[in-house]
Amino acid sequence: MPQMMPTSWTILFLFFSTTFMLFNFMNYFMYNPTKKKVMEKKIQITEKIWKW
Repeated sequence: MPQMMPTSWTILFLFFSTTFMLFNFMNYFMYNPTKKKVMEKKIQITEKIWKW
């Protein structure tokens, strides 16, 4: 479309860039991470007596 005016190209660029930015912002801020439960497991250490 070479016959388009340059102002139309700038309007198109602004339109697509704003929609792209809005899409990215929405994806970034709408993400709600879930907190993982911390499981507390006690590690039992059994000492082995080695006879050398």
